[in-house]
Amino acid sequence: MDRNEKCSGKRKLLEQKGHFGKREYSRKRGDFTQNGGFLWKRRLFACLCAVLCMVPAMDARADLAISAPSAILIEASTGQIIYELNADQHRSPASITKIMTLLLAFEQLGAGKIKLDDIVVVSQYASSMGGSQVFLAEGETQDLETMLKCVVVASGNDASVAVAEHIAGSEEAFVQMMNEKAASLGMTDTHFEDCCGLTDSDGHYTTAKDVALMSRELITLYPEVYEYTKIWMEDITHVTPKGSSLFTLSSTNKLLKRYQWATGLKTGSTSKALYCLSATARKNDIDLIAVVMAAPSSEGRFKDAAAMLNYGFSVSDLYIDENTEALPELPVKGGVEETVSLRFQGEFRYLDTSGISLDQVEEVIELPETVLAPVRQGEEAGKAVYRLGGTQIGSVPILYCADIEKAVYKDYLMKMFKAFLL
Repeated sequence: MDRNEKCSGKRKLLEQKGHFGKREYSRKRGDFTQNGGFLWKRRLFACLCAVLCMVPAMDARADLAISAPSAILIEASTGQIIYELNADQHRSPASITKIMTLLLAFEQLGAGKIKLDDIVVVSQYASSMGGSQVFLAEGETQDLETMLKCVVVASGNDASVAVAEHIAGSEEAFVQMMNEKAASLGMTDTHFEDCCGLTDSDGHYTTAKDVALMSRELITLYPEVYEYTKIWMEDITHVTPKGSSLFTLSSTNKLLKRYQWATGLKTGSTSKALYCLSATARKNDIDLIAVVMAAPSSEGRFKDAAAMLNYGFSVSDLYIDENTEALPELPVKGGVEETVSLRFQGEFRYLDTSGISLDQVEEVIELPETVLAPVRQGEEAGKAVYRLGGTQIGSVPILYCADIEKAVYKDYLMKMFKAFLL
């Protein structure tokens, strides 16, 4: 079932609370029901359907044979956890550290502080990085976009440090930014000591859950990162005093060729971290993130991620209400204007993994009958409440669209004068 079919199946109710009690109006049925009426029968039927649909034949998670000691699977738009295994254990992240480096880079791009055509100069320190690298020479210049490709596709430690220095002046200052960002995202079990994951220090650690958090932040706020994470192979040109030469960037993410719905994101491996992966995939408009840490083999991390993604897509059903329809204007008492327009704060999303039909989702618009002036734009007027099987599954605030000042004596005189002219 696609998004439009799901959204068209919901029932919308308008609920107003005032001096006359509770009134509900079904837009679909077009009838008023005072204090509930026959509504309880419809809700009882929906509850019974929900209970029957939520009885699973078997738990597919029992079939997940994960080789890694720590893993997690989440849906990106809601952040809901679908599967986890020791997801809070501290682990060395290796090069999936670079997800935070990329997140900060795209954040700086979005804020206009840096640009893709910026020229990045490679320092002696950046060029000295070992491990996975693209062999940047001291003094070599590349535009920022090329450097990002080197980080994303080839996992270049030298490119990662060069980007960090371009943004913050030094890797040390950039790492401070990384830890501040981690704290703001609620990554309470994470501490970074470098920008690329090359270190074997015990002070450089994270968890599968925290990796999922920063991966989610990156792909939901900056989906343009997919333009780079989907690259399988691409040539860049080294230009140094010794001449120019082609270098082929080859993706470290084998899922791009092996898994039909793969979209990214980042691999990592060191002797301490073993084999790590944050894998993203999209199918039927659902974006999943599978994080694998400390897998015993390179092949194992890809198999683990694919197994989790397959499981997630098999059980996930995403309900989306974009909330683009118009809301009724709300009467204003004692204001310079008689009514105020309203808007939804945003869309509503709900992920179900139990198998219940999302056609039974019910949206109830809760608003007062009137509001007293003054009214302030952006403040909450009411909310849209979503229920499934009689249980609330979420809500979206409804906000005022304008300021309405409290009417004074001259305002009432003006209203009387306008009424007289009409």
